[in-house]
Amino acid sequence: MINNTLTIAGMDPSGGAGILADTKAMSALGTYACAVVAALTAQNTQGVTGVQAISPEFVALQLDTLFQDVRIDAVKIGMLGHEKVTLTVAEKLAKFKPEYIVLDPVMVAKSGDVLLEKNAIHALKEALIPLSTMITPNLPEAGVLLNARAAETLKEMYRSAEKLRKLMSDRDNKWVLLKGGHLPGNDTIDLLYNGDKMLELPGQRIATKNTHGTGCTLSAAICALLPQRKNVPDATQQAKEYLLAAIAKANLLTVGSGHGPVQHFHAWW
Repeated sequence: MINNTLTIAGMDPSGGAGILADTKAMSALGTYACAVVAALTAQNTQGVTGVQAISPEFVALQLDTLFQDVRIDAVKIGMLGHEKVTLTVAEKLAKFKPEYIVLDPVMVAKSGDVLLEKNAIHALKEALIPLSTMITPNLPEAGVLLNARAAETLKEMYRSAEKLRKLMSDRDNKWVLLKGGHLPGNDTIDLLYNGDKMLELPGQRIATKNTHGTGCTLSAAICALLPQRKNVPDATQQAKEYLLAAIAKANLLTVGSGHGPVQHFHAWW
């Protein structure tokens, strides 16, 4: 049986991030991808020129209508933008109870543009993180969630991962994936932590400017693979391998003159 996955996120017209990137990754990894639009952006590979909110009522209507008809096996949450939208998404997911929820706490675009209102951070921490199977912050996002300076070393990442796990519920099978891509050097390490096991997932930095939407793509890939793999570490490691291959092939694309997208369909094109 083919799994159905859902992304709840913003719309990036350039297709490198947001729901378009998510649906590409989910499709590439063998699931049927659905999407609920939580925000609109005007952006390209060079930056964001505008953000348009979607009303919480319409976000709720999209979710109600979809879940009433389609079996959803896993959900990825990306850019929500506003506090009321965040609370609405949390309310609906608490109602419909999908088995897997992957939360990518999108706060800032690759260009540096802010994508999440400050008053939405509290709603994210109080309402959505406890519902999630996994959260996937990078180091700056983790710093915001913890109201602390972003980790600058692997040792500091360990402490941050432990603190982030405390924001989640105490139930089993709750995971933090703390991404170490902002650490200096060519070696990158992500930490995967469930409150008991701390796993280091090593990686190698790839020389390319085409890294737009890497966080979106990774979280969407994890969402797609969680129902298909025997455990969370396996799904996460394979999602990371998929992303690294997509980055390695990114220079084959010619999309824009800024931070271009990764090649989601590298296995086929």
